[in-house]
Amino acid sequence: MTVVTRFAPSPTGYLHIGSVRTALYCWLYARKLQGKFILRVEDTDLERSTQESVDAILDAMQWLDLHYDEGPYYQTKRFDRYRQVAEQLLQEGKAYRCYCSKERLEKLRNQQTENKEKPRYDGHCRSIQEKKEGAYVIRFRNPDSGVVEFDDLIRGKLTFSNAELDDLIIVRSDGTPTYNFTVVVDDWDMKVTHVIRGDDHINNTPRQINILKALGATLPHYAHVSMILGSDGKRLSKRHGAVGVMQYREDGFLPDALLNYLVRLGWSHGDQEIFSREELVQLFDIKGINKAPAAFNMEKLIWLNQHYIKTNAPDDVAKELAWHMQRLEIDVTQGPSLKELIEAQAERVKTLKEMAEKSRYFYADVQYNDDAVKKYLTVEEMPVLTMLRDELTHLTEWTKEPLHQVIQTVSEKLGMKMGKVAQPLRVAVTGDTISPPIDMTLALLGREKTVARLNGALASYASISPPPG
Repeated sequence: MTVVTRFAPSPTGYLHIGSVRTALYCWLYARKLQGKFILRVEDTDLERSTQESVDAILDAMQWLDLHYDEGPYYQTKRFDRYRQVAEQLLQEGKAYRCYCSKERLEKLRNQQTENKEKPRYDGHCRSIQEKKEGAYVIRFRNPDSGVVEFDDLIRGKLTFSNAELDDLIIVRSDGTPTYNFTVVVDDWDMKVTHVIRGDDHINNTPRQINILKALGATLPHYAHVSMILGSDGKRLSKRHGAVGVMQYREDGFLPDALLNYLVRLGWSHGDQEIFSREELVQLFDIKGINKAPAAFNMEKLIWLNQHYIKTNAPDDVAKELAWHMQRLEIDVTQGPSLKELIEAQAERVKTLKEMAEKSRYFYADVQYNDDAVKKYLTVEEMPVLTMLRDELTHLTEWTKEPLHQVIQTVSEKLGMKMGKVAQPLRVAVTGDTISPPIDMTLALLGREKTVARLNGALASYASISPPPG
């Protein structure tokens, strides 16, 4: 048997990180067992589904490098198939037309609520065989007795009484199919063997199993993953700062960091915290998924992101950093290579967004921090900058070691500590007090930018510093 998993998001809003964790589990399970991973877009909610949300799903899957073997399939393009299966169920007496008005159903629901009964359809139209005039929905004829029982791969044996289940609407009065029906037909047609999804779908599973049985289909295995919680123990939502997956890219996180973090929200392999993709594929096991919900911890995600910025191949990080530089309209051809920049900044930043923002001065005109200027670009510092400018102008080899030697030599000539020389130099060439080591900073800036900025500081120090006295 070929293992087939599917990720089936609904394009009615941003792609939540909980959904991405589900996609990751499905992807890993298929890859581990040399199976097939399908992407299916469940877009039958015509009022709420948007192309923007579809694009967000496709962009996220590409960014995270979760390649699917089939798809994307769109349910709106399969309406003919759903109608065909619904008609089959009608002809076999496993479904029926329901002509009940909204008013009748609402009255029924109110009566059941008053009687403290579980609201459910009373089967009023079950015996109607001939087609009548007027609007109708198609309901699945759920078994009246017995139980639905299945072994959840995470939660063990689950049992539901058919008496507690409703005669589910599978086709609305406008002819559009409902979620529980389309899912069944799709999983059947696509030969899905393992359905891994959130535990908010547990109550849907017995209904879907009954429809699958009515169709004579082979039942897939089910695994229901616990929800992700916020720090307050409640379901993760916007109030906890939960955002769409692509927002994490905009905030400067690497896909490896996000996936490594999400896989550990509910799954573990001993005490190991950091996994390569190859290790995840090799080690992932549904039995390792915890029943208990996991709490989202932004500090842990940031820690992982720093780890991957520092340890991933600079060429790989550079591809993602280039995207951030482009968003900031920084021309990376006007400065050091991104690989060199990453090697200089990796230990100093938490995100690639931060790296891009703090590296602007390597490529564009310097922007001065007023407080740094007032403190370090004073009249008293101008002789220091003048001597540095003169020494650097005539330096033959523009690399870290000779640059460091120039700063040391100027310090000795002026009888000053190196820090007292390096900090005015740093402010003059970067605009602020924080940068990589000054010799590395100068090496990346290059001779032309360095000397030009020193000349600019010397020429304008009177206007950017208060006059003496």
